[in-house]
Amino acid sequence: MNVNDYKIEGKKEIKLKDYPTSEDHGFSQEELLNHHIPESVSKLKDLHWRLHADEKKGIVVVLQAMDAAGKDEAISYIFSNLNAQGLKTTSFQKPSDTERNHDYLWRIREGLPERGQVGILNRSHYEDVIAPRVHDLLEEGTIPDDKDEHEVWEMRYRQINDFERYLVENGFEVVKFFFNMSKGEQKNRLLERMKNPKKNWEFSFSDVEEREHWDSYQHIFEDMLNNTSTEYAPWHILPADDEWYSRYIITKTMIECLEKIDPQFPEISEENRKKLNEYIEKLENE
Repeated sequence: MNVNDYKIEGKKEIKLKDYPTSEDHGFSQEELLNHHIPESVSKLKDLHWRLHADEKKGIVVVLQAMDAAGKDEAISYIFSNLNAQGLKTTSFQKPSDTERNHDYLWRIREGLPERGQVGILNRSHYEDVIAPRVHDLLEEGTIPDDKDEHEVWEMRYRQINDFERYLVENGFEVVKFFFNMSKGEQKNRLLERMKNPKKNWEFSFSDVEEREHWDSYQHIFEDMLNNTSTEYAPWHILPADDEWYSRYIITKTMIECLEKIDPQFPEISEENRKKLNEYIEKLENE
C-alpha cells in the first residue's frame, strides 16, 4: 500500500466523486484482521512509546466525516491500543454558550496534545466551516464588518491553514483523515444501529435529520478539502465503506508520520550511567 494514493497533494483541485468509497485493494478481511492491522498497530505502538519518551514533538490527528462513517471505531480499534499517557482524545459537539462567546478556534485548544502526545480530534475546527454553512448558522457578530457572509468561508479557510501551519512550525504534525462514505452505506449502518438493541445507544435522531442535507454536505466537504489540504497538513481521503481497510490506511499513515519524526528513547548521561550501575549492584546484593 502507498498511503500517498489517498493523500490530496497541495494545490490539486479534486472532485469527491473521483475518490471511491470502496476499492479492490487485494486484501481479504481475514488478512487485514489477523495479519496486516495487528502488525501495523504493533509497530505504531513502538513508535508512539518513543514519541512519548522523547517529548520533543506531538501529533494532531483530525477525523472528519458524516455520521456513521467510522471515526469512533477507528479510535477504538487503532488508537486505543496506544499508551494512554501519550494519548489525548477530544470529541467536539455543538458549541456551548461559553464557546460561542469566544473565537471559533478557542475551544480547539483544549484538545491539542502536549509534546510526546498524539491528540485526536473527533470532529474538529472544521465543524465551523461545515455545519454553520449547511444550516446558515452564522451569527451576526461573527461576520467582520468588511466581509459579507460568502467571504467568511474563504477567510476561515485561510485562518485554519495559518493555525495548522503554526502548529507544524512549533513541532506538532497535523494529520487529517476524511472518511469518504457512500449514501447507501450510511443508510445500512444507520438502520443497523436503529434495529439492533445493542447498538441503539450509538444512534441519534439527528443522524437521519442531517442525512437530508447529504448533497449540501458533499459540496461543502469538497470545497473544504480543496481549500485546506496543504503541503504541511494534507488531507487523506479514506474509502470509508470498507471500514477495516480504512483503519489499515490510518495506521500506515500514522507510522509514516512517526517515522518522519524519528523519535528516540532518551540516552542516559555518562554520570547517571555510573550511578545507575551502582544502584543495580546495590539492589542485586540486597
